[in-house]
Amino acid sequence: MTKAELIERVSEKIQGLTKRQTEVIVNSVFNSIKESLAKGNKIEIRGFGSFRIRQRRQRDGRNPKTGVSVSVPAKRVPFFKAGKELKEMVDKKA
Repeated sequence: MTKAELIERVSEKIQGLTKRQTEVIVNSVFNSIKESLAKGNKIEIRGFGSFRIRQRRQRDGRNPKTGVSVSVPAKRVPFFKAGKELKEMVDKKA
């Protein structure tokens, strides 16, 4: 599902909101999540899951074209962990 499809679905479910208004709401939610993660905060949405930042250590990698060893610097990456309710719902659909 794309963001446009998500906006379409939400606008269908909530009567009285235009697609433009729904788009503003969806973008606000995503921006809030991104800003919070950028500050290093954890976001927990009960029944859905949690977003957090994980620290990756520096490591040695390899350039696949040349085979030359390169140093991959340490970095922070976003991580999503699905909640119990979401895991169960997905498992039932399989």
